[in-house]
Amino acid sequence: MEFNHTSVLLQETIDGLRVRPDGIYLDGTVGGGGHSLEVCKRLSAQGRLIGIDQDQDAIIAAGERLSGYPQARLIRSNYCYMVMEAKKLGIAGADGIMLDLGVSSHQLDSPERGFSYREDAPLDMRMDTRQEKTAYHIVNGYDEKELCRVIRDYGEDKFARNIARHIVLEREKHPIETTLELSEVIAGAIPQKVRGTLSGHPAKKTFQAIRIELNQELRVLEESLADMIDFLLPGGRLCIITFHSLEDRIVKNAFRTAENPCICPPSFPVCVCGRKSQGYVITKKPILPSADEIEKNPRSKSAKLRIFEKAELL
Repeated sequence: MEFNHTSVLLQETIDGLRVRPDGIYLDGTVGGGGHSLEVCKRLSAQGRLIGIDQDQDAIIAAGERLSGYPQARLIRSNYCYMVMEAKKLGIAGADGIMLDLGVSSHQLDSPERGFSYREDAPLDMRMDTRQEKTAYHIVNGYDEKELCRVIRDYGEDKFARNIARHIVLEREKHPIETTLELSEVIAGAIPQKVRGTLSGHPAKKTFQAIRIELNQELRVLEESLADMIDFLLPGGRLCIITFHSLEDRIVKNAFRTAENPCICPPSFPVCVCGRKSQGYVITKKPILPSADEIEKNPRSKSAKLRIFEKAELL
């Protein structure tokens, strides 16, 4: 199976993990297996790599890529269940965990998946095709207020209200069924004089917003980070690659809280809340792709890598 996806910030992520030959590593978004392959290359026969992905195409592709590495075990699931799946295998903690968030190149480049606003396809956008709800149900089922909230909060589009209104008006005539139909409605909701000044496609932010809402990407991330940090072994590292400001903000805040969880007022001479630091933020500023990587893979432009290290036992 052809699964085209270029691993972003590959060397930086592997360096950040500091792979130990006999360590245990979890890849919560295994994709085509690019990051996992580099981990497996560094593992001894005693090391283990657990790859998780909710996309069946990714599991198949990663399985082919990692077929020569018996240390690797792949599971089709959402990364929010990653710790639970690891515990089922008798794993009590990990030396490293990595996430490469967002939509993959394979998903974008497979028109039938409905992620792209440039190709005509049914409104789908499911990362896990076992899920019944699709983008069609959001576009045609959410009321105007709900649509506005999704586009405003997850797409950060200042024309959210107008886009939502145009979608509702259009679907009163007939259901909006395809990506190009939706893309045209969105473009029509943005003033002509503004459309020409946009740096990207007029539909980009709205498609992102609908995808995030459908797959509950931000909720899953927010609810999973604490469990991942807890599951790290002393000295273990969590490496997360994000692609937009909403994800990055969640990761940055979670890492900061894990490093300094104290909620005592600044005026208190000593901490009395009893909350202990879990470790250290290695990346005070996120690691960004090099100019060379961006030139070779333009989709890496917005990527940011943040790394957290679990504290050693005292």
